[in-house]
Amino acid sequence: MHYSTVLQLATLAALGDASKINPGHHALHNHRRYATSNGTGYSLTDEYPTGLDFFSRFSFYTDNDPTHGFVTFVDEDTATSNNMISAQGNTTYIGVDSTNVASSTGRQSVRLTSTTTYNSSLFVLDLAHMPGSNCGSWPAFWTLGANWPYQGEIDIIEGVNQQSGNAMTLHTSDGCTINNNGFSGSISTNNCFVNATGQSNNAGCGIDSTDPTSYGDGFNNNNGGVYATEWTDEFIQIFFWGHDNVPSDLTNGSPNPASWGQPVALFKGDCDIGSHFQSQNIIFDITFCGDWAGSVWSSSASCSSLSSSCSDYVQNNPSAFQSSYWLVNSLKVFSRS
Repeated sequence: MHYSTVLQLATLAALGDASKINPGHHALHNHRRYATSNGTGYSLTDEYPTGLDFFSRFSFYTDNDPTHGFVTFVDEDTATSNNMISAQGNTTYIGVDSTNVASSTGRQSVRLTSTTTYNSSLFVLDLAHMPGSNCGSWPAFWTLGANWPYQGEIDIIEGVNQQSGNAMTLHTSDGCTINNNGFSGSISTNNCFVNATGQSNNAGCGIDSTDPTSYGDGFNNNNGGVYATEWTDEFIQIFFWGHDNVPSDLTNGSPNPASWGQPVALFKGDCDIGSHFQSQNIIFDITFCGDWAGSVWSSSASCSSLSSSCSDYVQNNPSAFQSSYWLVNSLKVFSRS
């Protein structure tokens, strides 16, 4: 989750349709199959329960938003009583207040942090729905080390406003850059250091998906999908599929990323991944405005036409956020066999 303005991603954040994503970087990529390191087999080590039991594995963050969002993160009791979390059949619902005009402190929402920390792993998230492409919103599914940025941050799903393609980013201490090859996405920045010269503060190294079904409304209109993030000592790579295209080995519970072909994002280069990423917690959240969604509000003609300010729009238009929710089918973590 970005901790301050990310200007390199402003163009993507202002997009209202896939045709506005710059295809130029995509054309520069050396599209080749990337195989994982020796020892490709994974076994299931952690499967999160579904329904309301899902929340037993998370803490509810209730402090101020470090990204300065127009949001009030609530505790579990408040989230339950206000119908912001629930079980829907075998799925888990995580949403926001889409009923009431917000107070001056911001719209109520939920930020979850896993009580378990992880090292090199394969994270597999199956979603029936992710937060929609709504003006003012800033959802993310990500992992974070306690000693930021020295233990790293992996943004797996992230976007703002009417963005149409998923933004994937790493944030690290100094000494980590990535190559521009081996993936299907479009690189936006290559230096993962949060204070890198020549990049906006905390831009990190970013790769944007050019697939309009990878994020927001496009994802939901395609009936959801699956994200798999493989984190090794040599690289971090992210895969995405619609539900009709999930590899059979993953469906059968014996994932072999070496057989999956090209990832959407591959973070590999002059970077010792093992030293820059440790002890990650899994996080789901939905914030509003703040350092990213708020900073690019005026650059989005469709959003800025709704209100002169992001916070004013978010405060006074609760029904605009009825699609701002996660609907989780499953969350699984695999380790090397």
